[in-house]
Amino acid sequence: MARRVEQKAAARERIAAQLAAQQRAERRRRLLLALGAVVVVIVVVAGLVTIRLVGGGKKTATGPSGAADTQIMTALTSIPESTFSAVGVEGVQATPSAITAPALTANGKPKVLYIGAEFCPYCAAERWPVTVALSRFGTFSNLGTTHSSGSDVFPNTPTLSFHGATYSSQYLAFTGVETTTNEQVGGQYKPLDTPTAEDQKTFDTYNQPPYVKSGGSIPFIDLGGKFVSSGATYSPEVLAGKTQAQVADALKDPSSPIAKAVIPSANVYTAAICKLTNNQPTAVCSSDAVTAAAAKLGGGKG
Repeated sequence: MARRVEQKAAARERIAAQLAAQQRAERRRRLLLALGAVVVVIVVVAGLVTIRLVGGGKKTATGPSGAADTQIMTALTSIPESTFSAVGVEGVQATPSAITAPALTANGKPKVLYIGAEFCPYCAAERWPVTVALSRFGTFSNLGTTHSSGSDVFPNTPTLSFHGATYSSQYLAFTGVETTTNEQVGGQYKPLDTPTAEDQKTFDTYNQPPYVKSGGSIPFIDLGGKFVSSGATYSPEVLAGKTQAQVADALKDPSSPIAKAVIPSANVYTAAICKLTNNQPTAVCSSDAVTAAAAKLGGGKG
């Protein structure tokens, strides 16, 4: 009898030990699962941080239009005069053509008209020097960021967008028209801005020979009815793989390939605008770089 009691007690102890061991194993399993979840979260967060750092914290639009942040706007409006002078107009590939036409004005001021589209890689390239030049005479608000189409040549070229932007200046007026987005629906890019009848007439009249070399190209730019430009003045290839903020930052460095491509065109556009503003402001229009650029302005026919 005593032996049977001892056996039952031993059996109970074994069962208790097994249960305790199972409970410890379950606690370890739960702990490992919890630790595993924490590790996954850490890895995901680290990955996002890495992506952010690799992009330098720069803003790249993923839709048809985003907003240019303070960093981009500050970079565009604080390019040193020494950079404009150091780069000058060396290597400029194309310049606006002089025309004889009625003055293009708005609100009593000479007007710069830009017509392009967000999908267009050549528009993407040209917005940079146009924006830099105009920023020497006034101030943009609500300037956008975007990129050219991913399915066109020079895909996803980083750029700005004039859609929804406003421009204020005591010297001139600006109208920026982005006719479509960079997104396709049914094989067509989605409509965005519609030119006024007057702006469409300007486009139809002067965006063809003999005013420009080839008709109908975008971007089209009319500077006060005195100069017109059609197409890009440099290759979008130089902007490949960059964010908008990286492009804007590079414009300060006269040794960067981006500055060497964009700044000469900006100097030429600035010289053309100075012809509209009677060489005001003096500090801009009398600078060595702009004086040299004025000599490069192309002749045309009216």
